[in-house]
Amino acid sequence: MYPFGSGMPQPHATASPYNNNSGPSPPPAGAPFGGGWIPPIPQTQHHYQNHPQHQQQQLQHHQQHQQQQPSHNTAPYPTTPSYPSSTPYPSAYPPYPAVNQSSTIPYPGSSYPHNPQHIPYPQTNKNQAHFISSPSTTGHPSSYAPNHGYTPVMTAGGYESPAGNMAHCFNELAQRQGQSTSMPRQNALRKEGTPTVLPAQNFDPVKDAHDLRKAMKGFGTDEDTLINIICRRSNEQRQEIQRQYKTHFGKDLIEDVKSETSGNFQRLLVGLLRPIVDFYCAELNDAMAGIGTDEDVLIEILCTLSNYEIHTIKNQYLRLYGAHLESELKSETSGNFKRLLVSLCTAARDESGRTDPVAAQNDARELLKAGELRVGTDESMFNMILCQRNYQQLKLIFHEYERMTGHSLEKAIKKEFSGDIMEGLIAIYRCVTNKAEYFASRLYKSMAGIGTNDKQLIRVVITRCEIDMADIKVAFERSYGKSLKSWIKGDTSGHYKHALYALVGEQRSS
Repeated sequence: MYPFGSGMPQPHATASPYNNNSGPSPPPAGAPFGGGWIPPIPQTQHHYQNHPQHQQQQLQHHQQHQQQQPSHNTAPYPTTPSYPSSTPYPSAYPPYPAVNQSSTIPYPGSSYPHNPQHIPYPQTNKNQAHFISSPSTTGHPSSYAPNHGYTPVMTAGGYESPAGNMAHCFNELAQRQGQSTSMPRQNALRKEGTPTVLPAQNFDPVKDAHDLRKAMKGFGTDEDTLINIICRRSNEQRQEIQRQYKTHFGKDLIEDVKSETSGNFQRLLVGLLRPIVDFYCAELNDAMAGIGTDEDVLIEILCTLSNYEIHTIKNQYLRLYGAHLESELKSETSGNFKRLLVSLCTAARDESGRTDPVAAQNDARELLKAGELRVGTDESMFNMILCQRNYQQLKLIFHEYERMTGHSLEKAIKKEFSGDIMEGLIAIYRCVTNKAEYFASRLYKSMAGIGTNDKQLIRVVITRCEIDMADIKVAFERSYGKSLKSWIKGDTSGHYKHALYALVGEQRSS
């Protein structure tokens, strides 16, 4: 089982109280958000299409249709969309692996309608229902903070999970496209990460809810009980605990935790209790709220998630804050960095996993010509290649670039760029080459120097503990010579420190 957000395709979903819809299988129950889940490619070819009688009927229908149509082409879009690339490859080389027609379906994130301007690829079916754009809003919303307990969404199929109502979206999309809902799974694209927080065995949400109530009732608070329950359950299990807590006691668990704790310990527990999609949305909103923008947060989130996860966050952001995430990014950033974030927010990266060595050589030459071989830098070429090519193809491109120049593309980016755009491109490079090392560097920066960036430390621990925190710990010690536990011990204290220990899989110490 791959966690949501790791960039991994998921195995076939099993039965879940959150998944009562038929059709394409959503991520499996308990798959944490942020693991980079990639939806399966829909199977659009029907079993009867190769039948001779059916082919003859299709030919007759096509001839009749051609007689009725004028000689010129009036279709608003080309009938065979090609790979989304603003600069095609030279004719001397084979084209980049074509994306088949079945892979041009936009990635759903929720039941909210998409803006037609933001659909990754156009559709040509006259009978197909088109999405309706949502009304735009002005100003940065800050009146609503998604810090309350999880309230499940009711649909015709029953209650759904908080991570974007995935099953409903896939089913709805298949109905819109008029396609079969039988979708084969893709092969695994990257190595599965090793989490430090796993779903609790013999999970009893009612008992956990009563234990939490007992720990916070009356004078004083039993913080150890809060840590042992909240920090040792998966995000999906925490949502079920919140439901049972509200059902049995008529109180909101997050509000009770806020009233009984304080400081970074409180922020950590509240972040764990939020549905993970809401947590990502809150982090993005906080990064852009008020005066100034925390560009590091935008880079960390948008550069590390899959298309499906970004679409899910975009739709949930609209639902929580009443504004489009892309519009917020445009208003808070500028220049080449803004264009990079908009490209990532579009979430149109090829995720097929197909590779083409010849195309990789061509892309490496284009990057070389756009950077080191010219005066100035063609930022658009870096933006196009790094935001469109799949991770496996990017690895080939990076290898070819290093073979041609004798140094890594990361070194070239540092030479040709500066500021936020440099940090964004380097983040993409590091996530492709070694995502664990990238997040290890994020943890290191949160604790290095004078003071601690607790917000960054909490965010990385919460989002990666159910995905690949064990790998991040290994990368951290290999890169910086000391264990992650020793750094946490030196920069935190009290119950906050013990809660972090539990989340990163370390034994409690004095």
